[in-house]
Amino acid sequence: QVQLVESGGGSVQAGGSLRLSCAASGFSEDSYAIGWFRQVPGKVREGIAFLDTKDGTTYYTERMKGRCTISFESAKNTMFLEMNSLKHEDTAVYYCAAAHPPYRLGYDPLEYDYDSWGQGTQVTVSS
Repeated sequence: QVQLVESGGGSVQAGGSLRLSCAASGFSEDSYAIGWFRQVPGKVREGIAFLDTKDGTTYYTERMKGRCTISFESAKNTMFLEMNSLKHEDTAVYYCAAAHPPYRLGYDPLEYDYDSWGQGTQVTVSS
């Protein structure tokens, strides 16, 4: 069973940067799709960035494209989301997620496309 534990959220002023981390355990398949979503109250969870652990292929949705970078350190089974030029509208709870095979990247996924989730970490951007 995959378990994900996040860290790194917090408060930052608009224009600032944050780095989120997500430590994974229980990976038993050869590869996974991993990624980051965010959610604000009353709205659906929306995808931000995704990575295939098999070959490092990444996919970014339009929501933060050009302002974030997803990475995965395989030796530590830890994924990261570097966020830059943060805006007030980026304020949300950010979740890391993983999907076991079969999976697909290259599209804007829905919440149910991923089956393991972190506990969420709050990111607050003040304008």
